[in-house]
Amino acid sequence: MGSAKNTGNAARKARIEEMRRAEQARERRGRIVKIAASTVVAAGLVVGGVAVVHAQSGKDKDSSASDSKSGGSGHFVAGADGVSTWKGTLGRTHVTSKVNYPMHPPVGGNHNPVWLNCNGNVYPKAVKDENAVHALEHGAVWVTYTSKAPAADVKALAAKVKQTPYSLMSPYENQKAPIMLSAWGHQRTVKSASDPDVATFFSQFVQGSQTPEPGASCTGGTM
Repeated sequence: MGSAKNTGNAARKARIEEMRRAEQARERRGRIVKIAASTVVAAGLVVGGVAVVHAQSGKDKDSSASDSKSGGSGHFVAGADGVSTWKGTLGRTHVTSKVNYPMHPPVGGNHNPVWLNCNGNVYPKAVKDENAVHALEHGAVWVTYTSKAPAADVKALAAKVKQTPYSLMSPYENQKAPIMLSAWGHQRTVKSASDPDVATFFSQFVQGSQTPEPGASCTGGTM
């Protein structure tokens, strides 16, 4: 009896020891898995953080670089109808500093986040290019004139603009002709307010197919 009892105890102890070893092995495997997972997560966070920092640095660098550029390149190509079309690229990045546009008045490129109100607005003084370009992005036609434009033409053009949503008008001395009409990517000169090309340009480009953001607001911007 004693021998059988001892044998049973030994077997039980052996099973307990085997179970204990198995449990210890499971615990070790669990710790290894947890450590490995934590290492992967930590590495991912480090790599992700570095990537975010690099991406942000690159973004900041690109943004600051684009602040002083037009965000576009190319040249005008004159059409048989008298409308010059910009061939190349026109940036559309929102920037808060001054933009050096390659054409005057500008017909596109990087611009201020706030558009110039263009709901038939007539501005008696020069406006900022960066805000006006944003209005062009919304599909507006911009009428500009120099001090050489006859007063009668300025008055007649102002009356037309006031009756035309998605248009605006302002003086602009740094342009090649007394009266110019601009839309996103397009521009032309006209001889006078009575020039039939004025109506044609308005008809074609006020919310025309060239508009990058058709239907975008022309109110609620800046005056």
